[in-house]
Amino acid sequence: MRFFIALEIPNENKPEFQAIQQKLSILIPQARRMDTEKIHLTLAFIGEQPDELKDKLIQVIQNAVKEISPFEITPAYIDGFPTLHNPRVLWVGVKGDIDKLFLVAERIKDELSYLNLPVDERRFTPHISIAKLNNNFQIDRELEEKLEKIATDNFAPIKISSIKLFESAPDGGLHKHNTLAEVSLG
Repeated sequence: MRFFIALEIPNENKPEFQAIQQKLSILIPQARRMDTEKIHLTLAFIGEQPDELKDKLIQVIQNAVKEISPFEITPAYIDGFPTLHNPRVLWVGVKGDIDKLFLVAERIKDELSYLNLPVDERRFTPHISIAKLNNNFQIDRELEEKLEKIATDNFAPIKISSIKLFESAPDGGLHKHNTLAEVSLG
């Protein structure tokens, strides 16, 4: 099974992401929009592991959220990986109670290490992927300014009350995300 741990974006926040993607489609017609039904904020990508690991991963999440109360994050800016000027992925960064987000992500990383699972050693950058681009796409200063204007909209806070364990399963050349477990905060 291909596992990952993430915050699911609630349905009430998805129209804002659809609006961002529509504006992106006008600015960058070649951008391939992510399915807003599957948008999420990944805390840890675990990858292909035996199905039997599911219960241990649920325990990882339970340990990571101990004494963490529900919190809010708010979409704040658009950036890209590996860089905004030469992106393969465009994403929305967040502000708000990100200290809690970093704490949960670090605890998950520690717990995965205890299970001898590979962990991403890169600095955690909380983000919600919204579009993919070809490797040779470049963003100039004028386009960057237009992207900044999209991010100046007043976005509604995203209420985070649980962390989910997902399975990413092949589905006709794409992947569908199945929720395997949900662990409530608080």
